Amino acid sequence: MVAAPPGTLRLAGDEDSSKRRQILDGASKVFMDLGFDGASMGEIARAAGVSKGTLYVYFADKSRLFEAIVEEETTEQSKLAFNFDIKRDVPATLREFGLAYIQLLCRPGGGSAIRTVMAIAERMPEVGRRFYEDVLEKNIDSFASYLQVHVKTRELAIDDTQLAASQFMMMCQASLFLPLIFQAAPPPSVERMTEVVESATRMFLAAYRGQKRIANSE
Repeated sequence: MVAAPPGTLRLAGDEDSSKRRQILDGASKVFMDLGFDGASMGEIARAAGVSKGTLYVYFADKSRLFEAIVEEETTEQSKLAFNFDIKRDVPATLREFGLAYIQLLCRPGGGSAIRTVMAIAERMPEVGRRFYEDVLEKNIDSFASYLQVHVKTRELAIDDTQLAASQFMMMCQASLFLPLIFQAAPPPSVERMTEVVESATRMFLAAYRGQKRIANSE
């Protein structure tokens, strides 16, 4: 949301978009470095390379600015599409999705962005709810729909595919994501993420393998 004081002239076209992008980039860095409470409009203006007056032309306060950053992150993540082609075999899909998912969470800045949203969710519940529904829940729903197809073919035996989808996604985070968001460990290597996802896949199949044999599950 862009707010401008009454009587303020706004820039137009590409220049306006470029200036807004400049502000959002600077603000993102400040919020990630200092958190919501530690950030100030003055600090954000310095990081963005604009005056405080220019900053207030675009955003009435840091809450509006933070909302814009979360909205942008939500939009970008919602564009990502994991491969849940129902024709693909289950083990390959689990491994590919699991690795892509944990790489997304542990990408540079990813932990900081989620940590910042978590920190502000109690104060701004609408922001937290929107991020969860448009990003996290959307991925759970898509994965659960894929699992349901393979329940019908008896490759999987799952009573609650939403629960099973959430369980697998949490297993892929095990030992990786919490240390990252609490800054207790650096981003994990691809090798370590692959190892954790492989373990999660074996555990998932051991719990939910159906009567019909699943190829390449061993």
